[in-house]
Amino acid sequence: MNSKSTSDKLVGVIGAGSFGSAIANMLAEKTNVLLYIRDSKKYEQIEKDIKTGKSRYDKNIEITNQLSEIGTRCEIIFPIVPSANFRSMIRDLAPYLRPYHILIHGTKGLDLNWPEGEQMSKENPLSRRHVRTMSEVILEETSVLRVGCLAGPNLAKELEEKQPAATVVASHFEEVIDQGQKLLKNDRFLVYGSNDLIGIELCGVLKNIIAIGTGMLSGMGLGENSRAMLISRGMVEMVYIGNALGGNTKAFLGLAGVGDLVATCSSKLSRNFSVGYRLAKGEKLEEIIASMDEVAEGVNTIKIINILAESYNIRVPITETLHNIIEGNMSVTEAYTYFMKFPFRSEIDFI
Repeated sequence: MNSKSTSDKLVGVIGAGSFGSAIANMLAEKTNVLLYIRDSKKYEQIEKDIKTGKSRYDKNIEITNQLSEIGTRCEIIFPIVPSANFRSMIRDLAPYLRPYHILIHGTKGLDLNWPEGEQMSKENPLSRRHVRTMSEVILEETSVLRVGCLAGPNLAKELEEKQPAATVVASHFEEVIDQGQKLLKNDRFLVYGSNDLIGIELCGVLKNIIAIGTGMLSGMGLGENSRAMLISRGMVEMVYIGNALGGNTKAFLGLAGVGDLVATCSSKLSRNFSVGYRLAKGEKLEEIIASMDEVAEGVNTIKIINILAESYNIRVPITETLHNIIEGNMSVTEAYTYFMKFPFRSEIDFI
């Protein structure tokens, strides 16, 4: 039964990956959706599937491979593309955006904005001014003012299977939160609101680091005690980093923080968990990345946060250890031994 009732306006979704597709289908239960698919082969295949009745997309979804259509036809847009492509996509979209647009992104990564030609050094270290969240990229590159993000335990496969879940829509604007809730909330999907946009974004970004670590533990055959230890220590590390980058501790204690952390660190449906698992099984990082259909954001996040932690003098043993592994400077077994010997003192000292 079609439950479309919220709006006759066309809502845009940019990105036909697993999460983008899941959000598009969820939105289509209440409104008409225009889904942008960049890859021409994928677009042609989906178009063929729609014509032959084999499509996994809701009948209220229209597809396009013209980014301009999203900006000119949709007032509310959900950009859900990898962080590495996010800025270039936003730049391409910017000429079609106006201050009246609302953008609610679902990308859990960071944008490194290092000046071309400059050398990183102790005198010129990487700092917060060189790192952008996706909402900051949107504000920098467009005339849009009303920006928000989605974050929470939202494994795409479970959303597609219509299993119960929840998310947080974060924004400085109540209207953005209200629109997100009206469009996405249904009897199996709860939608909470938050005004701590940076904090909620950082929750979604930083938990991917810890997910790679817990995947490694599982790949080593270690049990639930080890995983619980890493998740809880990982939460503390996330708070330290998040506070240094402008996030509020409170954000990390909610659905987008501990909720998303537990889901991502406990499921083989998580791309980042899978990367860690496969590394522990002896696969090379380059081979793992090449074999994946979608990006595991945690790998890039580890590299950025490891350098930032040095600049800010933050102790991040999990991030540092994972960085040594992905750079080939330490084996998974050596990393585990190092971590178990790390001189932790007080357990919780940020409250």
